Amino acid sequence: MSSPPHVLVLAAGASRRLGQPKQLVKLAGRPALHIVVANAVAVAGHAVTVVVGAHAKEMTHLLAHSPASVIVNRHWEEGMASSLRFGVASLPPGCQAAMVLLGDQVAVTADDLKRLVSAWKGEESMIAASVYEQRVGVPAIFPRLSFTELAELRGDQGARMVLERNNYRLVRVPMANAAIDLDTPEDLALLNERFQRVESAYSEGH
Repeated sequence: MSSPPHVLVLAAGASRRLGQPKQLVKLAGRPALHIVVANAVAVAGHAVTVVVGAHAKEMTHLLAHSPASVIVNRHWEEGMASSLRFGVASLPPGCQAAMVLLGDQVAVTADDLKRLVSAWKGEESMIAASVYEQRVGVPAIFPRLSFTELAELRGDQGARMVLERNNYRLVRVPMANAAIDLDTPEDLALLNERFQRVESAYSEGH
């Protein structure tokens, strides 16, 4: 049986539209990046690497007790492609697949990520991609033979470019939660409301 994919969490951006580091905003008392990384760890254990850039010091401190590794992309201002390249270059030797997840995909649950891994199992020359808003995107799992393509991306191109180019070998996994953004103060208010509801429901159930 093959090992699960290594998770790359891309969290290097400056969050200019939000006006504060989105990775550090709190949802039901928990920093957003902490939620995303905890979900990645629930799926992949120690095989999680977080790529930080802007506000690297605060994020490294935030994840000090996490099983995930943190690496600093000093060229983060080049755009998302630089973090993808840096993340792929940091993968351990022999790594057979990488899951790409964004540091602000707070609504994506550990169960969503597990469904993605299940869809990819047995299709390991294929790419497993989430589908939302009628498009393919990340979270997505890329086999080793896609690493070169990811490493060739430039500017603000994300992994979606590689997904669209490899349309013929995608395993598609519907994932509505992946469409939920954390870009604006309005997004933050809606997400906070959502997390408070989940928290209340959990407390009542216990």
